Amino acid sequence: MARTDVMVLGAGIVGTSVAVHLVKRGMSVALVDRAGIGEQTSYGNAGIIEGNTVFPPAFPSDVGALARIAFKRAGEANYHLSFLPSVMPWLLAFRAASRRDRLAETARLIRPLFSRAVAEHEALMGEADATHFLRKTGWLKVYRGEKSFGALAPEFDLAAKFGLPLQSLDTAGALAIEPSLKPVFAHAVFWPQAASVSNPLGVTRAYAKRFGALGGVTVAGDARSLHRVGNRWRVETNQGSLDSAECVVALGPWASDLLNTLGVKLPLAVKRGYHRHFRAEGNAGLSRPVLDAEAGYLITPMEQGIRMTTGVEFAARDSAPSPAQFDRILPRARELFPLGARADDKTWLGSRPCFPDSRPVIGRAPGHAGLWLAIGHAHWGLTLGPATGRMIAEMMTAEIPFCDPAPYRAERFG
Repeated sequence: MARTDVMVLGAGIVGTSVAVHLVKRGMSVALVDRAGIGEQTSYGNAGIIEGNTVFPPAFPSDVGALARIAFKRAGEANYHLSFLPSVMPWLLAFRAASRRDRLAETARLIRPLFSRAVAEHEALMGEADATHFLRKTGWLKVYRGEKSFGALAPEFDLAAKFGLPLQSLDTAGALAIEPSLKPVFAHAVFWPQAASVSNPLGVTRAYAKRFGALGGVTVAGDARSLHRVGNRWRVETNQGSLDSAECVVALGPWASDLLNTLGVKLPLAVKRGYHRHFRAEGNAGLSRPVLDAEAGYLITPMEQGIRMTTGVEFAARDSAPSPAQFDRILPRARELFPLGARADDKTWLGSRPCFPDSRPVIGRAPGHAGLWLAIGHAHWGLTLGPATGRMIAEMMTAEIPFCDPAPYRAERFG
């Protein structure tokens, strides 16, 4: 039987970042996952480190948008009809959290985490010899119509209060920084404080390598075997039992599988999403991520090619893939950028773990001594991984956290 001070369950970007920060503080740490480092949800994201985020995603308020989604004509969302009854309570809570006053409150509460996002990544990348993955080129959002652009006024006002720079561009201004785009849009917004990475899996693996160099141990095991033995936590691994005084759950969309067995009931749902890689035609290229806001997709340069990510899909986490959104978004994407042939033959599917108020849970698990949670990062797992790792490591080692952890407590759900 092996013993450590802490075991971290889940080797995605969040769990790996937590493990690095703990081992840097002199703790013996084991990182446990049944799959490889960073190979699940952390692999397939858009690669954006969103230091600029203001408002979180919101439930659609426009009747036309709701109708397009209902009739499965929208690029930004899809659903499985059989799944709607089970996810409906979550959707209603999400809708309530999407009121303008609630969105403004959420923006204020999550800002301290986002304000540290790029700097915390840069710090870990410098230690992990991973700075070659980083692009500090911002990201560009394009808007095809006046209505969608005009709706940004509250976001612009709040960004000004937060001190977040942005550039509102016309078509010519956007083409000046991304000349391969086609002028099918009327407006654009450039957010210079966002960064991006060329290979999210490479970043996570680099952080894991740094974790190992500092003395951390990575083992294969099933987190669902976690149970209490006296005053310690135990999980079964391929190398035998592993005991620790403290345990961090960073299981992303699989967190509820474990927490429900422990009686920790939290309103965690998943938003599924897909990506594919394409080649660019001719000499076309991208320097940064580009969001086509109304069409509901994002394109971004990756080592594997131009990655296209879809909007959300509400379906059971483990149900069969149904990438119908590509049929809706590909024609729109080719209007905007000269996408060529597929760069590979894979369609990736992942699940984003989301709470209805769009805040993660970071801190102690209610009712369980020595159990900590780092879950529910929604669309921002890559963005907030290192900041979350630093915060929870500071809490666990009795340091003063770099920002107030109260907004991220699990107890906010009662």
